[in-house]
Amino acid sequence: MELLPRSPGEFGSARYWDRFFRQRGQRPFEWYGTFPELCPVLHKYVRPRDKVLVVGCGNSELSEQMYDVGMCEDIVNIDISDAVIRQMQERSGSTRPKMSYLLMDMLQMDFPDAHFQVVLDKGTLDALLTDEEEATIAKVDQMFAEISRVLQVGGRYLCVSLAQAHVLKKAVEYFSQEGWVVRVHQVASSGDKQQFVLPVFVYVMTKFRKMSGSAPQILEICPEEQDKPMRMESAEQLVAAVKDRQHYALLCSQISKIPCREQVSLDLCDKESRKPRYTLHVVDSPSVKPSRDNHFAIFIIPQGRETEWLFGTEEGRRQLAASAGFGRLLTVALHREQHYEGMASIQAELSGKVMELAPPGLPARQQVPFLSVGGDIGVRTVRHCDTSPLSGEYVVEDVKGDGSCYFRRLVFLRNRNVVQSEARLLTPTPLQGQKKRRKDKKKPSPTEPPGAIDKSYLCCEHHKAMIAGLCLLGGPDALPGELAVLVVGLGGGSLPLFVHDYFSQACVAVVEIDPSMLQVATHWFGFSQGDRMQVHISDGLDYVAKLAAEAPAQYDAIMFDVDSKDLTVGMSCPPPAFVEKPFLQKVKSILKPEGVFVLNLVCRDAQLKDSVLATLRDVFPLLYARHIEGEVNEILFCQPSPEGRRDPAELGARARALEGALRQPGRPWDSSYTLADMLQAVHIL
Repeated sequence: MELLPRSPGEFGSARYWDRFFRQRGQRPFEWYGTFPELCPVLHKYVRPRDKVLVVGCGNSELSEQMYDVGMCEDIVNIDISDAVIRQMQERSGSTRPKMSYLLMDMLQMDFPDAHFQVVLDKGTLDALLTDEEEATIAKVDQMFAEISRVLQVGGRYLCVSLAQAHVLKKAVEYFSQEGWVVRVHQVASSGDKQQFVLPVFVYVMTKFRKMSGSAPQILEICPEEQDKPMRMESAEQLVAAVKDRQHYALLCSQISKIPCREQVSLDLCDKESRKPRYTLHVVDSPSVKPSRDNHFAIFIIPQGRETEWLFGTEEGRRQLAASAGFGRLLTVALHREQHYEGMASIQAELSGKVMELAPPGLPARQQVPFLSVGGDIGVRTVRHCDTSPLSGEYVVEDVKGDGSCYFRRLVFLRNRNVVQSEARLLTPTPLQGQKKRRKDKKKPSPTEPPGAIDKSYLCCEHHKAMIAGLCLLGGPDALPGELAVLVVGLGGGSLPLFVHDYFSQACVAVVEIDPSMLQVATHWFGFSQGDRMQVHISDGLDYVAKLAAEAPAQYDAIMFDVDSKDLTVGMSCPPPAFVEKPFLQKVKSILKPEGVFVLNLVCRDAQLKDSVLATLRDVFPLLYARHIEGEVNEILFCQPSPEGRRDPAELGARARALEGALRQPGRPWDSSYTLADMLQAVHIL
């Protein structure tokens, strides 16, 4: 039986609908949205004494159901199909005496002005606005004008729609420009995903008298899980909010039917601030043999640990899911701007939403476990937050790591999943991760005691490798004597601090472009200047160029650990200008012949990385590389003379000797790694 039109334009044809309803017979046809789903929204805007007009009624049961439950009885239904009007008159004429069905075109209605309190449209606008051709838009404008004419001031136009972008945008723009209040409700789904994948929306347009001048637009959206409307700033923002909900519904439908080949990521936002509250990753493990109890689990990542390899990378999450032994693991990261009471409150908040992401084949009423490390949600306290003109928004926070260790971190919020600097705390200050949020939202006081920093501990693996690279310095002694070291990029200051404290005759010059970072390092990370440690606030490019022009060949070691502010480039460390050939030649000119240039390279663009390595080889005859396992970082050790070449065994021996010399009585030393370990995987490029 052919029930579909030959072209979208036939949706506005009386002949098509006559044929449609004759062929369909008495069976009701509902485009989308069942009465139980629509009822909660309709109850808000339809009063028992309202006079209601239903445009394009078809043979839907909606009017009959509204009548039968007592929601409203004075209902007038119109349609352009004579066949369906006669059918509906026969069906309801004797049982619903106060409800009428009239053959009428909604584009030219016979009703007097301001005759109705409610106009109800279920799918009619969607059927009419099939394209954006001039003739179609003219019909829609005529439809809206007629609806506006027959509605009283304070009346409501309720439009049930799938909210295609062009349909929603047209309705919102037309009525908001007329001075009406526009609110969009997402209809709560019945859970029958087989019926319709896309969510159903109800546009509620409330008529107000048009004011002279430019009155502010009132545009709102009510997501299905809350009654409180959210104000939107523009029609574009409202359309985007609806589009986000449509994409989410499609995603849920897709992953409920087939396993995910790739990890799916999405943010769940706070209802009030609209900022991300949870970041979810859906990880499927095809290798896990399904049983009744291992289909699905939720893993809450402890606060402050979302950047760790196991939780912050695809491979780490894949390993986590496999070791947990569940076919689908949903990892949940908590955001620093949000407050969480504890595991129980998170479970209560997420329990309904996460089930929308359940895997195919999950048994009915299956209990889904919530997992975490140690059974808690971790602890995170923001100690300081501010904005720098150069680095943007940043925070200093204390977090509890694995076991009993506490760490202080510097994070640039433009790249919130990367820890810029980290230090271990010897005596952690009280952490407030479980305390209730203070009513005032003032920034943490920058004068708050920072706690003691463990300067012997290098948290970052790439810093450990950079220190180990100093064993490449020439000379028979394991511990060089007087050293001149240039460090470009301060961050929290842990790298230059370690060089200063453990190489007792080293003079360290640090170049940092952002004066805010010097304040952060000094107050929060135990950094200090002195006779052997000086910080120069300058662009590293300018500082090196000036040195090259004035006094070449003066440094034993030069270390670059400087991030790029441009996130559009596939290299986040260093900025591209730092690895251009003319600049690298200036770096080489201020390096002593037996010295070493150590570069922290973070490059995800394979082609760009090959180009950088080729340029480095052109400038430095001897180039070693050390990849940091589980990270993108690669540490490059560059030397100006090929005569300093050493094989891995010799490098290991020198590293052990250097470490032995650095370990002085009474001086703390982190025993979790050795310098030789850091050089085991070094290879010559």
